[in-house]
Amino acid sequence: MNIYAVIIGTEILNGRRQDRHFEFLKKALAQYGHTLFASFIIKDDTQLIAKTFKFVKADKDSVMFSFGGIGSTPDDMTREVAAKVFTSQTPVRHPQFYQDIVERFGDEAYPHRIHMADLPAGAKLLKNPVNNMSGFSLNERFFFVPGFPEMAHPMVKEVLERSIAAAATTYRKTLIAQTSENTLIETMMTLPEHIELSSLPMLHEGVATVELSLSSPDRNYLEKAFQTFQDLLQKKHIAYTIV
Repeated sequence: MNIYAVIIGTEILNGRRQDRHFEFLKKALAQYGHTLFASFIIKDDTQLIAKTFKFVKADKDSVMFSFGGIGSTPDDMTREVAAKVFTSQTPVRHPQFYQDIVERFGDEAYPHRIHMADLPAGAKLLKNPVNNMSGFSLNERFFFVPGFPEMAHPMVKEVLERSIAAAATTYRKTLIAQTSENTLIETMMTLPEHIELSSLPMLHEGVATVELSLSSPDRNYLEKAFQTFQDLLQKKHIAYTIV
């Protein structure tokens, strides 16, 4: 799975609120052995939301968690845009959500709150444990929750428990060498595709250093690949520390 986070809220971009979704989702996914493939923080703009959703939809392996924009105010555009992008239709009234809104708000459900029940065709409800004003999912791949962390995060946890299988174990080895990245590039280029490389250049007391990290689901391949870097560093008499 390529897991995307789409965090919708102009108030985050202009600094009126601090984002709490990225860190939460990163940690929640880690419990199942998954990592985020990409994360977007975007403003409340219909065209931008649509472009972002289309980008995610185009990835056949995508799973998306979208935060925000499913309320009843004019800046809540997620439901309508999701319907257009993922179903090519206008929203339709979800009967159960309609009933939930009427039961909670009575006459005050009209004329605005009731529109929260207008969802993409085929949407399934995600239970909101705070006030029963649901989020929704499409195709068990695309999940839409409120912007409020107190509501959104329990909903995401329930999705993960129900729908996201644990990933295969991934192994990682890391070292910090007292050299520049340039020393290691040719060896980096020999790595097979199933070895994930991360190279982070740093300056330590004005001296170039590099943190090299390799990961793979195949422990034997990882050990062999990591050893090639150790052999190179030892051959060049470059000091390093295994983290």
